[in-house]
Amino acid sequence: MEVVVLATFIIGYVAITLEHTLKLDKLIPALMMMAVCWATIALNLDSFGQWLDPHSGNLMDITSFDHEGKIHLLEGTLLHHFGKTAEILIFLMGAMAIVEMIDHFDGFGSIKKIIKTKSKRKLLFIVTFLAFFLSAIIDNLTTTIILITILRKIIVDKNDRMWYAGLIIIAANAGGAWTPIGDVTTTMLWMAGKVTTVKLAEFLAIPAILCILVPVAIAAFLPVFKGTMEIDHSDEKENNKNGGLMLILGLILIIAVPVFKSLTHLPPYVGMMLSLSIFATVSEIISNRSISFTNPEGEEHHKGPTMKALGKIEIPSILFFLGILMTVASMESLGLIFNFGQQVSAAIPESVFVTLLGLASAVIDNVPLVAASIGMFREAADAQVWHFIAYAAGTGGSILIIGSAAGVVAMGMEKITFFWYLTRISLLALLGYLAGIGAFLLLV
Repeated sequence: MEVVVLATFIIGYVAITLEHTLKLDKLIPALMMMAVCWATIALNLDSFGQWLDPHSGNLMDITSFDHEGKIHLLEGTLLHHFGKTAEILIFLMGAMAIVEMIDHFDGFGSIKKIIKTKSKRKLLFIVTFLAFFLSAIIDNLTTTIILITILRKIIVDKNDRMWYAGLIIIAANAGGAWTPIGDVTTTMLWMAGKVTTVKLAEFLAIPAILCILVPVAIAAFLPVFKGTMEIDHSDEKENNKNGGLMLILGLILIIAVPVFKSLTHLPPYVGMMLSLSIFATVSEIISNRSISFTNPEGEEHHKGPTMKALGKIEIPSILFFLGILMTVASMESLGLIFNFGQQVSAAIPESVFVTLLGLASAVIDNVPLVAASIGMFREAADAQVWHFIAYAAGTGGSILIIGSAAGVVAMGMEKITFFWYLTRISLLALLGYLAGIGAFLLLV
């Protein structure tokens, strides 16, 4: 039956990678394979002889367990993995809500004021700098959307915008790799207790900087980034007077989440919910609305910034993560991932494996790759391998435009083709990726 579970995952994952060809949203095969995998385990529970204890991380021989004992073990394991997955999803929903509320007040519009130069080279450094540091605080997907939206308002030439978008993808993915809140994969490692905030920044800040610095330094000498251009400010409108305040407050509250975790040792989603509640309170007060869901005048609660933001949360993405993480958990429970990790460790060096994992993330979604790697290794928190995985999975996706959420959204917004990116940006991304790996291996 292990073969059936593994085959279900492979078929489901192929359907996910062929999302655009099949015209089937990736959340559908993700949820389906999750349900089929766990149903297969439940219906054939008596045929399994080993089980991975989710609490100790050790494989158990369950051949002597009776049927009721195995059912109890299955229920406990399922509840454990769902709880851990829910922590990640609630955390992501809180972060998404804060970002949407910042956008409600046009907080990101104030970033446009920074971009006043007519020099193509200076603009390259400005947008990549913004992408790198913004993605470290919010996330690489949102950062890419914000900056490309701004570029579309000020740069007329489409070819120029495509080049800038390509470098923004690399910068956003690099920036998201060195903080626990910058990318869903680093968030997963952080919430699983594999990395800590301080050590993540200590080990990955320099590799992440090199990952974008090398491509930008090379690109700055390319003909497309030479000379000047005319900046279009014709569609400028008056910014929301509270936009700057809400942007700063929102970013501070998101940054405060790791601090809250360090002080209280509570799961990160608790701190994110506290930040969300504080930000929502300020948002409602600024909007001159009652904090209650229905004010005395009968105004409906869904018209306020809080409810509008919650209504814009990407539920399909949340459900996709649920399907992927719980499917990987099913294979982990059967010991498949642990055994595979042991075989890989015996066959090739750890550094080679993680480097290849990063390259694979250019083709395969990095969420299941990282989820699987968490079950492969048994090293302690802040071990070298966890930080290496965070860097490789976070930045390797930049090598192909389909390799990251930032790339896919840029592909849609600017109609960048796969081969345009491959022939112009991929080599720059690969050089940056390898430069970061070199720096990491030298520093650890």
